[in-house]
Amino acid sequence: MSAVLSASLPFASRFPIAFVDLETTGGAATADRITEIGIIEVDADGVREWSSLVNPQAPIPEFIQQLTGISNEMVADAPTFAELADEISARLEGKIFIAHNARFDHGFLKNEFKRTGHAFRPAVLCTVRLSRKLFPGFARHSLDAIAERHRLQVTQRHRALGDAQLLWQFWQKIHEEHAPEAVEETVSKLISRPSLPSHLDAAQIEAIPSTHGVYLFYGANGMPLYIGKANNLRRRVLSHFSGDHLASKELEISQQTERIDWIPAVGELGALLQEARLVKQLMPSHNVLLRDNREICAWRLYPRNGQLKATLVGTDDMFFAHDPQLYGLFDNKRQAKAALKSFADQHALCHVVLGLEKLRDRSACFASQVKKCLGACDGREPSDAHNARVLEAMQPWQVQPWPYEGAVALRENGGLHVVDGWAYYGTVETLEEAAALVATGKRRFDVDVYRIVGKWLERNPGRVQLL
Repeated sequence: MSAVLSASLPFASRFPIAFVDLETTGGAATADRITEIGIIEVDADGVREWSSLVNPQAPIPEFIQQLTGISNEMVADAPTFAELADEISARLEGKIFIAHNARFDHGFLKNEFKRTGHAFRPAVLCTVRLSRKLFPGFARHSLDAIAERHRLQVTQRHRALGDAQLLWQFWQKIHEEHAPEAVEETVSKLISRPSLPSHLDAAQIEAIPSTHGVYLFYGANGMPLYIGKANNLRRRVLSHFSGDHLASKELEISQQTERIDWIPAVGELGALLQEARLVKQLMPSHNVLLRDNREICAWRLYPRNGQLKATLVGTDDMFFAHDPQLYGLFDNKRQAKAALKSFADQHALCHVVLGLEKLRDRSACFASQVKKCLGACDGREPSDAHNARVLEAMQPWQVQPWPYEGAVALRENGGLHVVDGWAYYGTVETLEEAAALVATGKRRFDVDVYRIVGKWLERNPGRVQLL
């Protein structure tokens, strides 16, 4: 036995380890499947290698066949993961799970084991992070870079057992160049933390405070990927990188994140308002909610010739936030018209009187002819009766008008959130600063502020300062 091998085995004698590599049909753990698995077990009994092709029960894309050399024909008669699950589970049981960019391999196995009903919660060690810790003077820590730098013997690159063998060789090199105590201390620190993406600097996580606030994930091109709010920034950010990644979106975000930024907030309300504002400003690719709401619209009821009619208005209307006769809040005009038509049919309201339809050459609306209108268009239903039914039916849709004569400051833990007409101006510390913000001019109605502040006002009516 070589001196290097002898030095690297004591750790494994006390803490059994498994070097794991997978080949897959793609990069999404919830959608793609495993095509090959390679495992090298190292423990008190020595070193054992095992590998198997896996039938993914799905076609392998052409470019992946070219990369790995694994074709659809090769896996056609291979066992499925379900058929291998018991053996793989037994080989990994009780061992530290070591892989390069471990979140990828761990995420795939976690999902595969979930499908077969197996529990899988190993301690995870990423060799990318291990290399960065032990060899901080080098910029690149890909498997190719590590193999070249440490002169590892490459047998079959991009095949599961071949890449697992590179990890085992790297482990031995580590013990050749570092004292066992130093290696053990570094490994202990890394496996006691959530498995962060390999390209994310752990120092960024260390700097995040445990306060209310908003966090921002950025990708390689500096563009924002995702914005979220938290009552505990550090804990919430870590949760993105310590879950089981059963959602492909969560896994995709974590794999793409290369930089994290954050903005502290005075409390939960401040974090909610800041999140809504930043999502609209930066339009991160993975945020669907809280997007720009310039197309938001509502129905305004107004009297004409003794009858209540409906007209569609957008948030650019100067009275939008203050009109007590607004109903709805719809994402766009098409949605608003479809909703009102369906609503009118449900309550036997007249399309013509509401303004949804013109009479043209008929004496009554089409709905009246098919018994879906009580006749407000041709005089069979009195206008007052129809008006009363419209108001009663649409009451649940009513948009709450801004309940103050002007701007207010909402007090939260020493901060003042300035809001006027369901628009958020910013957060300041003094009333003088609040007044200065209001003086910058009117802001557009914001549907997210309407919902966030509306709920907050119901719970905190005594924490409002008129400006």
